[in-house]
Amino acid sequence: MTELQQNNDQNNNKQIEENKTIQTLLNRRSIRAFKNEPISENIVKTLEAAAQRAACSQFLNDWSAIKITSKNLKQKLSELGNQTYIATAPLLYVFIIDQHRNAAIARKNGIDADGNDFTLKTGYRFSQSQNDAILALHAMETAAESLGLGCVILGSILNNIPDLIELLKLPKYTYPVLGLAIGMPDQSPELKPRMDSSMQFFENEYPSSDDVLLEKLAEFDERVHKYYDLRNASKPVDAFSAQITKLAVDSGAKNHSCESQLNAQGFTFKY
Repeated sequence: MTELQQNNDQNNNKQIEENKTIQTLLNRRSIRAFKNEPISENIVKTLEAAAQRAACSQFLNDWSAIKITSKNLKQKLSELGNQTYIATAPLLYVFIIDQHRNAAIARKNGIDADGNDFTLKTGYRFSQSQNDAILALHAMETAAESLGLGCVILGSILNNIPDLIELLKLPKYTYPVLGLAIGMPDQSPELKPRMDSSMQFFENEYPSSDDVLLEKLAEFDERVHKYYDLRNASKPVDAFSAQITKLAVDSGAKNHSCESQLNAQGFTFKY
């Protein structure tokens, strides 16, 4: 039985249509070890073109991506994220919300981009441009994986947003979203289990009963625990429920409040 078939069996044992695109998506996993092999310029341009073809709200093109080629900067990002593999990634991007470019266009056409009437700095536009940046990143990730490369999405670089903004010299009306590390895989981790689709896909309305919503939770807890146990039995990891319970009262999360950084970058959620 192939790994893809095993994954399909975990999805309610239902038949899943297959083609190369679906195989790429269903076999997606995070790769954190890369071979020391450069990525050709043709592939880089291909990945960037795929990102640019992602959907964007109202065609505002309100995201950008910074390719990190400096070894020194990679190392600093690695330290920010507390992840050593960030420094070893052959190809590394940081995707950002970018209303700075649109503000420059607006100024060129007589709009006061620093005034109260400038609407591209509002919470609605921030949310939409964040969505657009993530869609572009996911398109790049899928394109890379379809070419046999491995990727890991980097939320850890947001551990210290002020320092990240300073490192990347991000101007007003920009904001970091996520990083993406890409390279030839030097590991082949097992597919991480996913919860039963009945817990995430609903018809017409959200389930009114939590008992119904969590009916398959115990089964998922068991599979998650088994997955981590197989990866490293010497470092046991809690079941999914225990992980959620712990994070639900995580005092460290309070340190990640970003309101002051948002204001410093010119964004406001009041309008």
